[in-house]
Amino acid sequence: MSFRYELKLRPRPEHSADDPLATIYWPAEGPSSIAAPFGPRLGAVGAVPPLNVDLVRIAVLVFAADRSTIRSVGTTNWSSRNFSLTVPVSDARVWDAVSEELGGMLAFLTGDTWAIGFRNSTPPEEQTVEESDLQRPSRVVLMSGGADSALGVLESRRQLAPTESHLLVSHYGLTMLAPIQCGVAERASDIVPGPGQSVKQIRVLRRKKQVDGSEFKSETSSRSRSFLFLALALAYASIHKVPVWIPDNGFTSLNPPLAANRRGSLSTRSTHPAVLHQLSRILEYVGAHSTILNPFARMTKGEMFREGVSRFGEAEVGEYLGATHSCGHTGQRAWGLSTKTQCGVCFGCVVRRAAFAAAELPDVTPYADVSHSAGLAKWLQGKSVLPDVRRFVRGGVTHRDLLSMSLPHDYALRDARRVCERGLEELRTLVS
Repeated sequence: MSFRYELKLRPRPEHSADDPLATIYWPAEGPSSIAAPFGPRLGAVGAVPPLNVDLVRIAVLVFAADRSTIRSVGTTNWSSRNFSLTVPVSDARVWDAVSEELGGMLAFLTGDTWAIGFRNSTPPEEQTVEESDLQRPSRVVLMSGGADSALGVLESRRQLAPTESHLLVSHYGLTMLAPIQCGVAERASDIVPGPGQSVKQIRVLRRKKQVDGSEFKSETSSRSRSFLFLALALAYASIHKVPVWIPDNGFTSLNPPLAANRRGSLSTRSTHPAVLHQLSRILEYVGAHSTILNPFARMTKGEMFREGVSRFGEAEVGEYLGATHSCGHTGQRAWGLSTKTQCGVCFGCVVRRAAFAAAELPDVTPYADVSHSAGLAKWLQGKSVLPDVRRFVRGGVTHRDLLSMSLPHDYALRDARRVCERGLEELRTLVS
């Protein structure tokens, strides 16, 4: 079965024959399926080149389709889905030439099948915001509110001259992440004073209801969110032709499978070297802005923490990282806990805890306590990856695992093995 979705950039006609849940409306004005602080021309972002505007439209439709299509089928809670998308762009012939490669990149990212078609479209004009000279960044840094991106902000500031600046771009769905991201940005300026800094916090969502009142289905996995995040950052970077930093530790980026049933999209590939390489190559081919860098691609999380301590100080970095958020779950709300209380047992939390231990940093992160209630304890047990991590640590990363990583040509297998082995050692200190 193929799930078909089309993005339309004009309001839905009053007597439309469209399938309301298969058409995503994103007009500049009027009722919209998408909640965003800008229209489909990205006028409120600035003078974004047309091909990077197209990329955001593609990413918005991919994200909306991903969020609107449930994975669960019967007793299976992780099913691969087949998507067929139609995206309005500035030049369909340009994008048609890379449709297959783009679908392959998305398949690797999400574990689904993607067929993407394009049609020419010229939506209504939007007023374009002009960026002042004071806002011209030397780079754009993706800032999620997690520990790795927080260290990326510090490292970017360290490398900037006092007269330079960078732009921090954040995408968030949960409103609780917004103040965490603001706190990261403010504290980074205190730890590394001098360079200029601007922050763009962007909330782009598919609304719960369609413009005709129909209610969308809501899939929670949303592996495509990182593609939208990157497209937004590249849109800002394209205005001044500067690089995008997507800071993430190399161990997590490589997506080593914790177990046979956790291969592929069950472990995130949001910063996988193959995804970043394929996306950059596709965008370079069509002529869109494409420079994406991960400054920590060959480091483990613990190594990042230790380097942060050596460069910026133990007390400062410990407090700074303790205020970041790495948890992949929000279900703790059902047990009366704030979503700022991290579960401590998902893969993001486990790698985080191991990194604090490896760097010999006190971990002041608020984790859920099993003594809170029997219900919470049972929920945490069901969500915990610790059994898989223990088996993973015992078995190690095999040659088959390395081959399955689909590494780009400039990332040697031996380098991937070394990063994984060092990451395993950090996990071993936590679970042994």
